[in-house]
Amino acid sequence: MDDTQFRRRLSAVLSADAQGYSRLMGADDVSTVHRIKTCRDIMTRLIENKNGRVVDAPGDNLLAEFGSVVDAVDCALKVQIELAEYNNGIREEEQMHFRIGVNLGDLVIDEGRIYGDGVNIAARLEKLAEPGGVCISGAAYEQVQGKLALGCEYLGEQAVKNIQRPVPAYRVWLEEGAAACGIPVGRKAKRGMPWKYLVPIAAATIIVAAASALYMGQPTTKSTPKPPPAEIAPGEGEKASIAVLPFVNLGENKTQEYLCDGITRDLITDLSKFHDLAVTASYMSFRYKGKIENLESIAHELGARYVLEGSMQTSGDRIRVNAQLIEVPSGKTLWADRYDRKTREMFDVQEDIIQTIVRVLSLKISEAELDRIRQKDTASYEAYDYVQQGWYEARKRKRDNNRKAAQLYQKAVAIDPNYADAYVGLAEVRMAAANYGWTEFPGKSIQQALGFAKKAVDIDPNNAQARSQLGYIYMRSGEYDLAVKELETAIDLNPNNWRSYRDMGAVLLYSGRPEEALGWYKEAMKYDTAITAGLFMNMGIMHLLTGQYESAVHWLEEGTVRWPDFLGTHIVLAAAYAEMNRLHDARSEVDEIKRISPLFQTEFYGSAYRNPEHRARIVKGLRKAGLR
Repeated sequence: MDDTQFRRRLSAVLSADAQGYSRLMGADDVSTVHRIKTCRDIMTRLIENKNGRVVDAPGDNLLAEFGSVVDAVDCALKVQIELAEYNNGIREEEQMHFRIGVNLGDLVIDEGRIYGDGVNIAARLEKLAEPGGVCISGAAYEQVQGKLALGCEYLGEQAVKNIQRPVPAYRVWLEEGAAACGIPVGRKAKRGMPWKYLVPIAAATIIVAAASALYMGQPTTKSTPKPPPAEIAPGEGEKASIAVLPFVNLGENKTQEYLCDGITRDLITDLSKFHDLAVTASYMSFRYKGKIENLESIAHELGARYVLEGSMQTSGDRIRVNAQLIEVPSGKTLWADRYDRKTREMFDVQEDIIQTIVRVLSLKISEAELDRIRQKDTASYEAYDYVQQGWYEARKRKRDNNRKAAQLYQKAVAIDPNYADAYVGLAEVRMAAANYGWTEFPGKSIQQALGFAKKAVDIDPNNAQARSQLGYIYMRSGEYDLAVKELETAIDLNPNNWRSYRDMGAVLLYSGRPEEALGWYKEAMKYDTAITAGLFMNMGIMHLLTGQYESAVHWLEEGTVRWPDFLGTHIVLAAAYAEMNRLHDARSEVDEIKRISPLFQTEFYGSAYRNPEHRARIVKGLRKAGLR
């Protein structure tokens, strides 16, 4: 490829990301959008004051470039102090804290945007920072050492995806008279200043010293960081919350990776069946697969008080599993054990881990719930193994892998024709083929998926995943009443399947019940931090149809920033602007619609709406905006 159109330069990169953004949006979307905009304005002003430029700022992220790494680090620290000052006037549960990473590296420049390892490393460092903190690379530290009054903690060499060499990382904060930061031989690296101490520092800039001392309530010397705020701990009457992190494959045979993912998913599925326990969804836990993250930060992001983590190693026909349950606020290991069994005894290992967690957490579990855990979908380990391999392939979301997954699920069915999970897998891959355009006959794929999902439910009426999948297929087919019935059953069987909550919200929305739909979506977003273009569009539609125009526009505007080429959000935003008589903005959205879909016509929009008045309302807005 001809790369003469691109330029290269050595620059400092600042990457920032808001912590808990999805939770805040779920609690109060309008206030959150106002706060994120205020925080962006603060960061932009300080970046420009330090001769930097904002490259991109989608949603809760911000990326900036500086000609000087000293300016970049100085700016990052000042940003955190000013944001802490801003947060000081907001209730703790509504505060917005950012993590910031800074790196010095070679960049590729294309039309003002920046690419390359320098950007990737800055993003990785951002994940290592504490909320309200700053983390910088070794390359950046070498340049700022002695030029800024910094306290720091050496975090060691960090692995970065697609970067061959590990990257040295430092956590830094402003501290007058601090010594150079290194890691002397035989000495433990010092701990950094946690984000909560930035609030008193910021307050000190606007109040007198005596009042500042009273406000701080503790000495200014560094101390060991405490766990994240106690919001992860359940209050009175709340469920205990747990996240199962992806088990690590310690064996030399990397082809057994699917077994690690399989045991992780099975443990999540089994724990999710308990009404007395809030369990992080599997797709959220798997975001941390292969990543080196601070356990406190992970638990805080996932809203979990307890974390189950472990490893697995296979040798011949034997398997060794290590597992431990950690209470994150106290840092205590509540339980740890090692299992050395035959591979075919995997089911027994999983059941023992589940029952131990129930006992250690003193959960109130009914006999019916325990019976559902003990009931296994298949007695054949070979069939089980094929299903685990199939799920591992399907999760890659590629056409060839999807086809391979279907073949593996079929092998499982050939061994055990009454294996419900195998039919669920077949339903999922057929729906994926239809959704992602991997078939010339999407209608036929959906009908095949419907048959597989019905078969799974016939075999095991208590299989929550089968019920959820069947409800989703009914929703896609416009059978809303049947969809609601299946999803209600799925949620009763597995109260922690937050995707079912979202599907229920979508079904109710398009079946003409937007008020009820909004309640389901808000409940899902308390626990499900997954952000999709469809979520923002649907939240906009629900607020629009219930007359909450400002909220509708906030959701839709944010959606167009994050996914500028997602047609549905622009369509609804144009209608919302028109209803608010913001015709100039409405016509701008019409231009975006025509850019994305030049042949779009209003008569073909909205076949999913059961209530014709809801479709007519949006179409009326589109025509008012100038679309025909």
